[in-house]
Amino acid sequence: MPQRKREKGVRLEVMLLAGPALLVFLAFVIFPVLMAAYYGFFSWQGYGPPTDFVGLKNYLTILQDPLFHDALAHNGFILVFSLVLQGPIAILLALLLNRRMRGQSLIRVLIFVPYVISEVVVGTGWSLMLQTNGALNAMLTNMGLGFLATDWLSDPGIAIWTLMAIITWKYIGFAVILFLAGLQGIPDELHEAAAIDGASYWQIQWRITLPLLAPTLRIWAFLSIIGSLQLFDLVYIIWGQYIASTAGTSTMATYMVSEGRNAGNYGYGNAVAVVLFLISLVVALIYQRAVLRRDTDGALTGTPSSRTRSRRSVEPQPDAPELEKELVR
Repeated sequence: MPQRKREKGVRLEVMLLAGPALLVFLAFVIFPVLMAAYYGFFSWQGYGPPTDFVGLKNYLTILQDPLFHDALAHNGFILVFSLVLQGPIAILLALLLNRRMRGQSLIRVLIFVPYVISEVVVGTGWSLMLQTNGALNAMLTNMGLGFLATDWLSDPGIAIWTLMAIITWKYIGFAVILFLAGLQGIPDELHEAAAIDGASYWQIQWRITLPLLAPTLRIWAFLSIIGSLQLFDLVYIIWGQYIASTAGTSTMATYMVSEGRNAGNYGYGNAVAVVLFLISLVVALIYQRAVLRRDTDGALTGTPSSRTRSRRSVEPQPDAPELEKELVR
């Protein structure tokens, strides 16, 4: 009887603690997704009840629209190069800032500052500096490097790389701080033991630091992937709704706004939102199953791997003399 009362008390405690968060999640995540899926079956102008049912027409239009294909390709490009550019640079900066040096705290703050600046401020500032008559081209001209001055925002061959440079500058501070936190959990004794054994600095980092930092790297990569798929604000502020498609920097989110809300077709915009949600969900599930599973497997009590380890831990071990006899045999 006391055991049952204890179990009921635990369940009641879980419901009281998790209930409010669950209600907020259902109200602001699940319910809007379901409503977007519902409105996606209509040709709806955003006011009044939807009555013009079009079925799957909006979704078929999305899959056949070359502009959406371009936006999806841009998101894929941003996803790949966000990992390729930000990851190695952030690791090198984190390793550098993890060592004792003069002005270490100031450098950490300066690297992290761009991440906490509003996207509106960042987008407005960079758009002014990168115009054809902006500060960057003027500086290059004054330095005698006028041949490098170009149209950083409108040239389709350069604009996507301009966006990648801005994204790297904006978000690399978060990666550095995250990696620094992971480095703090690596015992110094491991590095000292490896150094005593004759390992060089880079061998220590490659053989010890990076493997132990792998869980943090995987979490950062997951956040970067989801952020790349949902990128909107910087592109919309710097390039706008129309220039983004011609400059080759449009994303699925900017496509959703330009072809949905700004075009007065909210039903189509909701369909694009559902497609974006499904793509992000599928990518997140695949990443969780293929990559993050190694970090969560056996972490929860009651999983097969944890039960196997617990059984092994309670199995009687042979005495030392008997084990020695077995080894001799």
